[in-house]
Amino acid sequence: MQNSKTPNTITEYDKRDNYAWVFSFAAAMVPFTAFCYGHSKGVTGRVLEKLVKMPGGFYGIFALPFLTLGMEKCIYDTAQCIQGIDPNVRPADRGGFPSGGSSLPSFSLCPVQERNIVEDFVQKVLGSGGAGKSS
Repeated sequence: MQNSKTPNTITEYDKRDNYAWVFSFAAAMVPFTAFCYGHSKGVTGRVLEKLVKMPGGFYGIFALPFLTLGMEKCIYDTAQCIQGIDPNVRPADRGGFPSGGSSLPSFSLCPVQERNIVEDFVQKVLGSGGAGKSS
């Protein structure tokens, strides 16, 4: 669902500082590192064995890419909503592959926040100066 007031550029609605990418990066890397750790412990093989033994049989493996892409979109959309960015808004200067996620429904686990709660948390922890704010 496109917002009726589409911004021309991403800077019109993204008011985060230059270090805000760290939260999105961490939100994506935590599940990835958990996957890598599980893979090193043999979890991947056990999951594939269970998929093959399920009623769908071998063809159940074909559902795996769609499930993992859905999980990735859920993590990304949730991280954006926590930072106060609507994942369904596409600026006029963006679009197409690979940034076409705004055309899909949002898989966010929380609504878009009115304020950037990550920035508020960082300001409370680091003091009133904030993180990475240039004067």
